[in-house]
Amino acid sequence: MDALPLDRLAHRSMVWIALALLSAVSMGADIQRFPDVLDVTISQTGTEWRVSATISSPYDTPERYADGFRILTPDGEELGVRTLWHDHASEQPFTRSLTGVEIPNGIDTVIIQGRDQQYGWGGQAVRVRLSDGTVQILEQWPD
Repeated sequence: MDALPLDRLAHRSMVWIALALLSAVSMGADIQRFPDVLDVTISQTGTEWRVSATISSPYDTPERYADGFRILTPDGEELGVRTLWHDHASEQPFTRSLTGVEIPNGIDTVIIQGRDQQYGWGGQAVRVRLSDGTVQILEQWPD
């Protein structure tokens, strides 16, 4: 068998590298079980709050997707849930809001956590200080 010309060999090598990278990206999407909350903004009107969460779920397809987020007290009491009714495969990351959230007096921070249609609640969450909107990323919550 004759040796391949250098440019053809380089082309084949590049094709194999590209296939390996695509495979790794595909496997990473399959491995991720939960959506990640990337950022949160909050605002208060009277006694109610609006919570806007930016979520990343790169594995989203019509068959499996991030289907919600919730607002929790630091003790884990659920204050509100925003259900997401379809995938956001073509819109990553995406931001959605929940309005009318009532946060009891004495609570100074809330935690926002995402939900996966198949695996439930989990992934990177965000803690938000109500007084100034400061955001802290929580790799997993509860720790």
